[in-house]
Amino acid sequence: MPQLNPDPWFFILFMSWFVYLIILMPKTNNLKTSNEPTMQQNQNKPEPLIWPWT
Repeated sequence: MPQLNPDPWFFILFMSWFVYLIILMPKTNNLKTSNEPTMQQNQNKPEPLIWPWT
């Protein structure tokens, strides 16, 4: 049964993860924005809901 022989597909699997982790991952990490999120100055709290059936 050729499915049980890992030789043909294990190298392809290993190399695809290698390419992803070593080559593509740093490229995608460089695309992240470096802007920090800012806090909103408006601190208004919403009014609580009043349920008529309680």
